Amino acid sequence: MKTHWNIFIAFFRVGMLGYGGGPGSIPLIHKEVVDKYKWMTADEFGDLLALGNTLPGPIATKLAGYIGYRVTGIWGMINAVLASIIPTIILMIVLLTSLASIKDFDWVQGMTAAVIPVVGVMLAVLTWQFMDKALVGMGWLKTGIMTVIIFVLLQFLNVHPGIVIGALLVLALVQKDKHRRDDGNREGDHP
Repeated sequence: MKTHWNIFIAFFRVGMLGYGGGPGSIPLIHKEVVDKYKWMTADEFGDLLALGNTLPGPIATKLAGYIGYRVTGIWGMINAVLASIIPTIILMIVLLTSLASIKDFDWVQGMTAAVIPVVGVMLAVLTWQFMDKALVGMGWLKTGIMTVIIFVLLQFLNVHPGIVIGALLVLALVQKDKHRRDDGNREGDHP
């Protein structure tokens, strides 16, 4: 029962504090799932994030659903998804009914503007953590080349991120299969 409560609290916090939609929620989910509760490793979270980005729909609910399911099964999935969307539903009802009357106040505009750098820093920290793992796994040269290629594809050629991630997953599977065949051929060469 405690695990269900922890799932609810973790994703409720994400739902309450995840300003800016899914991308703003990702560092919060990472903090809860990897650092605080240790339901998965940083590498597993990175893999889940990559796979989740290739699927349609909001990333925060996809992550919540999978992580909840992984931790405690179907009830964990339902618990995590509800915990992540309930704050949004409540806040949207409350804020949208009152926002029209207060949106022009300086303090509302200032509050909104002040949150944006915080979300930016959280995303930058998460990006650095992923880059650090890539450097360890692939080295500077491969990581640098991939970063430039992916940046060009996303920013200048407007290729959808899901297509890029999907292509990289296929490439990884092909390389893994090639290594497996190469290892099998080498083993067959020895008497």
